[in-house]
Amino acid sequence: MSTPGVLSFTQQAWEQVLAKVKRAVVYLDAACAESLHWGCGSSRLLEAVGNSACYLREFEPAAVGGGAEHPKAVFVLSCLLKGRTVETLRDIICRSHFQYCVVVTAVNHAVHLTANHVPPAAAAELEGQQPVFEQLEEKLCEWMGNMNYTAEVLHVPLLLAPAAPHLALTPAFASLFPLLPQDVHILNRARPDKRRLGNLAEVDATTLTPELLLTIRCLVSGLSSLCEHLGVREECFAVGSLSRIIAADLANFAPAKNRRKTATGRASVVFVDRTLDLTGAVGHHGDNLVEKILSVLPQLPGHTNDVMVNMVELTALQAEEENQNIVAPGCLAQSNDPAAKALWEALLNTKHKEAVMEVRRHLVEAASRENLPIKMSMGRVTPGQLTSYIHLFKNNLKALRNHCGLLQLGLATVQTLKHLQTAKWDNFLAFERLLLQSIGESTMSVVLNQLLPMIKPSNQRTNDDYSPEELLVLLIYIYSVSGEFSVDKDLGEGEEKVKKALAQVFCEESELSPLLQKITGCDSSINLTFHKSRSAMDELFTSLRDIAGARNLMKQFKSVYVPGNHTHQASYKPLLKQVVEEIFNPERPDPVDIEHMSSGLTDLLKTGFSMFMKLAFLYKSDSPQKSLIPRPTRSGYQAVSRPHPSDHTLLILFVVGGVTVSEAKMIKDLVPSLKPGAQEQRLPRRGRDLSVEVTLLDHKATV
Repeated sequence: MSTPGVLSFTQQAWEQVLAKVKRAVVYLDAACAESLHWGCGSSRLLEAVGNSACYLREFEPAAVGGGAEHPKAVFVLSCLLKGRTVETLRDIICRSHFQYCVVVTAVNHAVHLTANHVPPAAAAELEGQQPVFEQLEEKLCEWMGNMNYTAEVLHVPLLLAPAAPHLALTPAFASLFPLLPQDVHILNRARPDKRRLGNLAEVDATTLTPELLLTIRCLVSGLSSLCEHLGVREECFAVGSLSRIIAADLANFAPAKNRRKTATGRASVVFVDRTLDLTGAVGHHGDNLVEKILSVLPQLPGHTNDVMVNMVELTALQAEEENQNIVAPGCLAQSNDPAAKALWEALLNTKHKEAVMEVRRHLVEAASRENLPIKMSMGRVTPGQLTSYIHLFKNNLKALRNHCGLLQLGLATVQTLKHLQTAKWDNFLAFERLLLQSIGESTMSVVLNQLLPMIKPSNQRTNDDYSPEELLVLLIYIYSVSGEFSVDKDLGEGEEKVKKALAQVFCEESELSPLLQKITGCDSSINLTFHKSRSAMDELFTSLRDIAGARNLMKQFKSVYVPGNHTHQASYKPLLKQVVEEIFNPERPDPVDIEHMSSGLTDLLKTGFSMFMKLAFLYKSDSPQKSLIPRPTRSGYQAVSRPHPSDHTLLILFVVGGVTVSEAKMIKDLVPSLKPGAQEQRLPRRGRDLSVEVTLLDHKATV
């Protein structure tokens, strides 16, 4: 049996689904499709269905129903069975001829009780029963037109899309993002008769909207299932306001009480708000090939973490634009191809130059195994060289089949290296380094003035100039890395100049990108007036100031900017790096900004006994058993420190808002240097006490 980890958790969950799909029409929503994509691949689902013609369909209101020749349907859904989801189920079933329906939800029954406003005390009495699922089963039979037909509703924890043994994604929560200070005003408007919130520090679960609270509870449900699979009892920690709420909800998740009693292992789960450091999300300091691939290649439709790889070069078609959509695209996820999977993990964990050389090595070895006429060349790896190796497979169907996954990764590499945006990457990096020096030596208004000459309308821009979207990325970088700054007349004037210039550029765009459409609220440049564009800029700069002030409530992690001196240039120090360094600090001081969320005491502490949080339990020094009763010793009293995130052999970092590939690599490389013998590649094996093993959980690999 494989070691419990994010991959086995996902694969075991999908095995439960695959056991239900034989000869069925299968409907999946986007998040479950992405979990399948990374976890075991669509080919496993096709095999399990077993029909010569497979019927996989997207779960949506317009989805095609099943005819008389399709009596069985399986719906695989990542969300609550409520509202529009149930309406869509009804519409599909009513226009079909199903006699057997299975509905799989990734959200457990306890959360469905919460969504249906069942009080916690009443929900506790229903332990072991599933009335919400049973009621839906009756409805399914009613919609099929015969109460004697078969209906099943079951929970399977399809939470993760495992990109690597140390990195997993949560696609169902791609829209879950930490709060900014301006969101406090929205929360106040939603609760006019309640006490007004002053800042994010005052936000707790009781102040959130019901929709956001349910989203958090759905996430917590999945994380609890993951901990159950790993056989661990978790200690929850948080850095940031929304992370604090999620961590507290997981720590006090009622359905987890019984499994925690029997858990044989322990784990620390640390939640971190992405908004505390957006510099890492938008910066170009990461020297990683996969990060560049994800940045420049078009997104795979319906996915948040994969791209489309143009496969036309492996066909007889001409590589022209009109042929791009004739051949199905390739992708990065290669869950059923061991060789391609090994290359993918190597690309995640190496620098750009080494990664490109690794792609060449894999292509050369594959060509040699197939006895293809390869011509070896040493030295620098070029896109042309990689292309020539890939073309060796073009007219050999057997070789194509054997190495299809490897060829997809190879083509992704070639297309990224040739892309115009890749050539611009170094320009971004150089300007970001210049900004870091300017921030330490100049005021914010001077830094913004450096940006003004770069704001050009479309008819004046060349390939080397920055598009409006790229300028917004630079603004986020500037405000996030700067942090808190003084607001004066010069800053106001500097911001006004940038607002006016950007508003004008937006209006002169011939076509609005999806991002600009979202920012301006206009789906066409024809409808975008200067007034609308200027209003959008005002809102944007309000958000930018919120981003700059995101760390105001922090005490220890207040800055990601390291000023320069006579020996070192100014630099950026990622917040995630600071958090991990603090966790593995050999001095083990009580963390200042890494809050521990108590299980069972949270509500009591909120009532005003906050001093209790500072209490250290005391125990007799010669006793192996800790006692809650303070006892004197010859040397006085000894204090037992509060729970610390480095206490356990497994550390799970969950970045609320997404993590980049470079950040994942940074943490993977950092932990062994801080704690010799640590392993981050896998989740823990039973009985290992001398190593710390780390995995990263997030819901979006790039931001």
